[in-house]
Amino acid sequence: MDNEGTIRYINSAAASLLYVEQGKAVGQQIKQLTGADTQLLELLKGHSFDNQQMLTDTPRGILHYLCSGRTIRNENNQIIGAVATLKSMKAAQKLVHSMIKSQTFGFNDIIRASSAMEYVIDIAQRVAISDCTVLVRGESGTGKELFARAIHEDSTRNNHPFVPINCAALPETLLESELFGYEEGAFSGAKKGGEIGLFEAAHHGTLFLDEIGELSLILQGKLLRAIQEGVIRRVGSNRHIPIDVRIIAATNRNLEEMVETKQFRQDLYYRINVIPINIPPLRKRPEDVPLLLKYFHTKYCIELNKSLEFSQAAFNLLTSYAWPGNVRELQNVVLRAIHLTVGGEIEISNLLITGEINLENGNNLAQNENNLKKTIDHTEKTILEKALQKHGSARGAAREVGLSHTAVLNKIRRYKLEHLLSPTSRK
Repeated sequence: MDNEGTIRYINSAAASLLYVEQGKAVGQQIKQLTGADTQLLELLKGHSFDNQQMLTDTPRGILHYLCSGRTIRNENNQIIGAVATLKSMKAAQKLVHSMIKSQTFGFNDIIRASSAMEYVIDIAQRVAISDCTVLVRGESGTGKELFARAIHEDSTRNNHPFVPINCAALPETLLESELFGYEEGAFSGAKKGGEIGLFEAAHHGTLFLDEIGELSLILQGKLLRAIQEGVIRRVGSNRHIPIDVRIIAATNRNLEEMVETKQFRQDLYYRINVIPINIPPLRKRPEDVPLLLKYFHTKYCIELNKSLEFSQAAFNLLTSYAWPGNVRELQNVVLRAIHLTVGGEIEISNLLITGEINLENGNNLAQNENNLKKTIDHTEKTILEKALQKHGSARGAAREVGLSHTAVLNKIRRYKLEHLLSPTSRK
């Protein structure tokens, strides 16, 4: 546009986005297309900007898009016009989702050897493909968000956003606008043009409500209405916006007790507790501890460029510890120990564990020098057995577990699993 706000050029993509004919738009004032209070006029005052959210009322409805603009000046530094690029908000959201798609987390990424975790994962995999609301329960640090991400990744919504929010992290006033969005002027400091909420951002995808037990009763009522009616209303607006969102909630609180004491709405409780998934604490699945230690030890040694091993005393302590903070505590202890260790071996003094060592409820294999190797071998054998039972051949099993044909043949001989091969594949 020129310095008077008259459109001098518009490409076919912008014309399509604004629902105008390309030829007829040239010569019109920009405010005729994007509204009298359009932010694009700020460019003619010398205010360039990047990725500003804008709303435009058109005959075909309200457009929501991102806009970046630059002022154009002549050799005398006088403003002679401006240029702007527009991208629909839906297209922008798809772009962001495609960029983070490679960071997805699935059930195969959950490290486990225990039957307790296998049972929980089996339930989660079966409900993932449905649109049912899921309530993930477990102590702090058990990995509730990882389960929610895995459920989303296994669902038919996995090509759309997974949007998480911690309900305990924001005050009630901010949380409402974060969930439902707000209109321009809804409150002091509200952005020009308003802001979409997380429900709209998660449209066709999954909204993960972590620590849902921390919501106030007022917000619980608004959340219940959004789930039941499939519509939301932004703060400061009377307009209803339809949303298609799957809800996965999580809590470490006793919701049943909260319902009894009127701290949590009973109707919301029954709405979100359609499919309950209970993640057992780490102290109840000690078989998982050696694998988790191995995983985090390898991960942080690579990241910090160190070559360290656990002393037997340190390893025995870690596998007999009660882990009140669950996987998160284990992760932090390993990272801290690798940072603090000066020599080539991680000793007990490097662990800085101050909690209770619970030998009775801890890992009963802790006194065995080879228990880490045995646990890993047991897990490897179990996975290979399942693959062979499914495919009946070494080649099929190799594809299933992601190893070479030769490697699988060697492991079949090592674990004496030849009886699981079909007659034809043994030839």
